[in-house]
Amino acid sequence: MNEDNKRLNATVIGRVQGVSFRYFVVELAESLSLRGWVRNRWNGSVEVTAEGSYLNLETLLQALREGPPMARVDDVCFEWQPYSGEFSDFQVKNTT
Repeated sequence: MNEDNKRLNATVIGRVQGVSFRYFVVELAESLSLRGWVRNRWNGSVEVTAEGSYLNLETLLQALREGPPMARVDDVCFEWQPYSGEFSDFQVKNTT
């Protein structure tokens, strides 16, 4: 395992559902060679768990603060966690 690998867990709050936010995240995560998932939450937020290099996760986090063109991001709550290596790709998960 690379010592620079981390895990990012983030919740994006605002107008982030119905604006292609999850697919924005998938496309960016794949381009950054990140693995993990994104899903809508019943409370209207979007949750993201991603693993990969710290620098690429920082790029993803900055993009989450902006979102796609139709989104309005009010806040991003996030935490860094240890890398687990449990994911093989990046996917959209079912709403919880």
